[in-house]
Amino acid sequence: MIQPLVSLKNVTQSYSGRTVLSVDALDVMPGAILGLAGPNGSGKSTMLRLIAFLEAPASGEILFRGRPASIRPGAAHRDVTLLVQEPYLLKRTVFANIAYGLKVRGKNDIPAKVRRAMELVGLAPDQFARRQWFELSGGECQRVALAARLVLKPRLLLMDEPTASLDEKSSRLVREAALFARNELGAGLVTASHDMSWLRDVSDCVLHMDGGRIVGREQLS
Repeated sequence: MIQPLVSLKNVTQSYSGRTVLSVDALDVMPGAILGLAGPNGSGKSTMLRLIAFLEAPASGEILFRGRPASIRPGAAHRDVTLLVQEPYLLKRTVFANIAYGLKVRGKNDIPAKVRRAMELVGLAPDQFARRQWFELSGGECQRVALAARLVLKPRLLLMDEPTASLDEKSSRLVREAALFARNELGAGLVTASHDMSWLRDVSDCVLHMDGGRIVGREQLS
């Protein structure tokens, strides 16, 4: 039996005494691509932060690979990564931004791994590796941030509005990179987006959220 990467059980989250998320049960499986849809304030981003173990729930339990996990640094933080809507880049070159996580983890063969990650998101290494962070467009920044996550080969990749304000080409490249993470790395993905056409195109299943609750499930494959 395949074990879920992340399981939520009777999870709620509250801010200033107001409940913004309430999920009875949710499993995120290896190799699955789960979409989150819903209006602003429906709980999508809160769900992603909880699954990324960046916030502790107000109540309930979140398991990582069958074991309780928390916001304290641990295995979950090495294997789960979140790409936010407006990612922050280090004030360094594109190469240095993508290589940073590998260096922190003491990995080897860094140049080859960085080049491969750049190619996956459509950034030609010969053109972009030495570019500074301030020389990039919004779409290029998003793709650099995605490459910096893919190069770490996460078990679970989370993306919050990854195609917001991107042109058609960048949106397509993000989709292809997401599918590579699943098909080649075996990663699970959870993606929140208002772009329903893009979300349905990339996801196996879309959860519809409203008022902090899952109100519908759309199975696509």
